[in-house]
Amino acid sequence: MNVKYKQITLLFAGLVLGILLAIGHGVLAQKQETTAPTASLPLEELRLFTDVFTKIKRDYVEEVDDKTLLEHAIRGMLSGLDPHSTYLDQESYKELQVGTTGEFGGLGIEVGMEDGFVKVIAPIDDTPAERAGVKAGDLIIRLDDKPVKGMSLNEAVKIMRGKPGTDIILTIVREGEEKPLKITLTRDVIKVQSVKSKILDDGFGYVRITQFQSHTGENLVAAVKKLSKEGKKPLTGLVLDLRNNPGGVLNAAVAVSDAFLTDGLIVYTEGRIEDSKLQFKATAKDILEGAPMVVLVNGGSASASEIVAGALQDHKRAVIMGTPTFGKGSVQTILPLPNNVSALKLTTARYFTPNGRSIQAEGIVPDIMLERVKVAEAEQPAVGFVKESDLTGHLENPTDNGKKNGAKEVAKEAASTDSSGKPDLLALAKQDYALYEALNMLKGLSIVKSAKAAQAQ
Repeated sequence: MNVKYKQITLLFAGLVLGILLAIGHGVLAQKQETTAPTASLPLEELRLFTDVFTKIKRDYVEEVDDKTLLEHAIRGMLSGLDPHSTYLDQESYKELQVGTTGEFGGLGIEVGMEDGFVKVIAPIDDTPAERAGVKAGDLIIRLDDKPVKGMSLNEAVKIMRGKPGTDIILTIVREGEEKPLKITLTRDVIKVQSVKSKILDDGFGYVRITQFQSHTGENLVAAVKKLSKEGKKPLTGLVLDLRNNPGGVLNAAVAVSDAFLTDGLIVYTEGRIEDSKLQFKATAKDILEGAPMVVLVNGGSASASEIVAGALQDHKRAVIMGTPTFGKGSVQTILPLPNNVSALKLTTARYFTPNGRSIQAEGIVPDIMLERVKVAEAEQPAVGFVKESDLTGHLENPTDNGKKNGAKEVAKEAASTDSSGKPDLLALAKQDYALYEALNMLKGLSIVKSAKAAQAQ
C-alpha cells in the first residue's frame, strides 16, 4: 500500500530529553482539511467553560492573559485522553521538526509520567544517562533540589534540558534499593547510532537497534551484509537486540520486520477515521535466507520494537527471549494546526500484530523468559573430576590423531578469546547473561536446522 502521502510515526511513550520524541525524517503527518458533517454544539458545556474562563480572568490572584489560559485549556483537553496525546506549541513543534535527524541535546533518556513522577522508559545507548547507570523503570523524584511531584512532563523535561557540559542531579527510586539514589549526569549532545553490529562467534552475528529512525531498515540490511563478509563463513544465525529500544518510526519497524519475512502481514492499524486503517505486508526476500534468529526484549522495548517482536513471533520466524515488553500499542499522528506554528500529537489508531493481537498495556510476552541475573564464576574444587583419560592404562582414542586431552582443548578454546576473534564466553556471561543465553539458543537452533537439512538430502 502506498502511504507516501502520510508518514505515521509511533512516537515514543514520552519525551527524549532535549526534543519531543519523534525520530527519523518525514514523520510528520499532514492532515488535509475535509468538510465534516456539522455536529450539534454542546451549548451547556461551552457555557460552563465560558463561565470558568470569565471567573479566572476576573478573580484569580494574578492577571492571566487570554492566550495562556486557552493554551492551558487545550493542554488539559489532550492530557485527559491518554499519556501520548499532547499539544505542541511553537517551540515544541519546531524542536520536533528539527529533532528528526537522530541528533539532539540532553541526557539521553526516554521518559513518561507515572503517579506524578517521571518514569524512565529506557536509557539510550552511549549517552550520559546510560553511562551513569540510569535504568529502565527508575522513578525520578527530584531534579537537583526540585521535587518532581506536581510538575507536568514538559516542565520536568525543560529542567533536564540544558547546555552541554552542565550537570544535573537526578534523585531516583529504584526497585530493590532501600533508599533513593542520587546520580549526577553531565548534559551532552546526543548522537544516536540507530544500528550497531558485531560478530559473536563464527557464523553468528549480533545486531542492536537502539531506535527506529527513517533509515534504520536500510542500515540493518547493510549491517547484516557487512557481518556476512567479516565472518569466516556466511551467517548461520543472528541475535537481534531490541532491549531498551523505545520505538520510533512505524515505517522503519515495517522495514526491519520485512527484512526477515517472505510473505504475510507485518502489522495493521485501526482507528475511527478511514485513513488510519492501514495494512503492511512483507515482500519476498529474507536477508538471512531462513537462518535462525533470536530477538532480545525487555521492559524498555516499546512501540516500534514491539511491532517487530510481535511480527517475528506471530510468523514463528524468531525466538523471542527476555522479559515482557513495555506495552505501547497506539499510533500517534502529528496534526499541524491552521496557524502553521503549532500542532497536535494525537493518538489516532491502535496497531495489531499479524495474528490480531493488541499489545496495548500488556506488551509482548517472550517465548523464553529470562530473569535479570548476575553470573559469578564458581569456585574450582580442590580436586577436579576424574576422567577416563586420567586412569592409568586407559585405552587411547583411535580418532584423536595423537592429540592429548582433545576435549579439554576444545573446552579451553571455546571459553577464551584467541587470534581468530572468538569471544570470551565466560566474560560474555558475566557482562550480558541474556546475550550469552541468546547465543547458546542460536547455536542450538542452527544445529537442529543443519540436522533437518541433512535428513532432507
